[in-house]
Amino acid sequence: MRNKIEAALNSIRPNLQADGGDVGLIDVSEGVVKLRLRGACAGCPMAALTLKNGIERILKAEIPEIKQIIAV
Repeated sequence: MRNKIEAALNSIRPNLQADGGDVGLIDVSEGVVKLRLRGACAGCPMAALTLKNGIERILKAEIPEIKQIIAV
C-alpha cells in the first residue's frame, strides 16, 4: 500500500510545489495514513482544507483501503 500512496502523492506534489509546499508520507498502518505538510503548506491557513478536500479525497479515490488521513 505504501508504494500506491507514494505514487498518488507524486501526482499531487506538483500542485503543492507550485505554491511552495510539499507533502511527505510518514507512516501507514491499518488504513490510517500519516502525512506531513512541508514548506509553505506547513503554516498555511488553508492546510486543513488542502489535506481533507484535496489530498484525502484523491488518495481515498485511488486507494479504497485508506480509512483515514492524519496530518502530523
